[in-house]
Amino acid sequence: LPQCSSKAGTMFYILLVLGLVVLAYIFRQVVVIGKSCKSNAKLHGKTVIVTGSNTGIGKTTAIELAKRGARVILACRSKQRGEAALQDVKRESGSNQVVFMQLDLASFKSVRSFAENFLKTEPRLDILINNAGLHIFDRTEDGFGMTFGVNHLGHFLLTNLLLDRLKECGPSRVLNVSSTMHNVGSIDFDCLNTHKDLRKGTSILDGIRIYSDSKLCNVLFTHELAKRLKGTKVTCYSIHPGGIKTELARNTDAASQMILSNLGMFFMKTPLQGSQTTLHCALQEGIEHLSGRYFSNCTVRNVFAKARDDAASKKLWEISERFCGI
Repeated sequence: LPQCSSKAGTMFYILLVLGLVVLAYIFRQVVVIGKSCKSNAKLHGKTVIVTGSNTGIGKTTAIELAKRGARVILACRSKQRGEAALQDVKRESGSNQVVFMQLDLASFKSVRSFAENFLKTEPRLDILINNAGLHIFDRTEDGFGMTFGVNHLGHFLLTNLLLDRLKECGPSRVLNVSSTMHNVGSIDFDCLNTHKDLRKGTSILDGIRIYSDSKLCNVLFTHELAKRLKGTKVTCYSIHPGGIKTELARNTDAASQMILSNLGMFFMKTPLQGSQTTLHCALQEGIEHLSGRYFSNCTVRNVFAKARDDAASKKLWEISERFCGI
């Protein structure tokens, strides 16, 4: 009897472990990885800009759009990394219609130079993907908090400088890559006016809060942009790509990098999996009536009231115009 009991116990634990493995696999496939872009749309004759496209989901997005025939502009800060990515994207997509153009979103001068160069050399712009993002304590060339400056202000200025070309080439789209972290973000306009940043503090928690605030800026920017684009053939969407194992945390401290690396083994997507919602919003037909909305897992989602607050989105737009000198 003791032997039978021991065998039964061993079998129970084996079945328990197998069950947990199966549940973990289902969880990863359904919750973590999620849906994929189903569009078969081709982009021959179309031009796309992807910021931050030398790595992560930006690079993967560029490859996938180049495969569909688009002329893709890799807009990246580092010339060395951008030119290396250019060769990778060309090789992996099999397309020669890929161009690197230097863009430093932490510098208004660089943003204006990029826009001027692009408008002089490229006759079309059909899709603008504001993908670049970072999480770092520093100041931009113009004196703004780095995370706020790059994640919001740089893209705000870039979009406004390219809007006329987008309107000329309509139907066209603007995609702002945000994050579910916007749900815990807030915007302190007094702090913005006084300190040119979303909040004060340099702790790990402060960094997470500032990043979350910047992602709320992305959603509010999209909300306001959609209102201002009514009557045109330009639509816009904000996107949560999911938790992705990318180089976003490369500028954070060692502890944060270790935590994110371990979480990434199970709870994060690959760049290809993380690019699916961006691809969906860039390619899917019939979503024009959802302009200004927030997408996650290739599906439109409702957001909290603070992320669709008309007064806050208008105020953010106006202060961003002033900061950018528009």
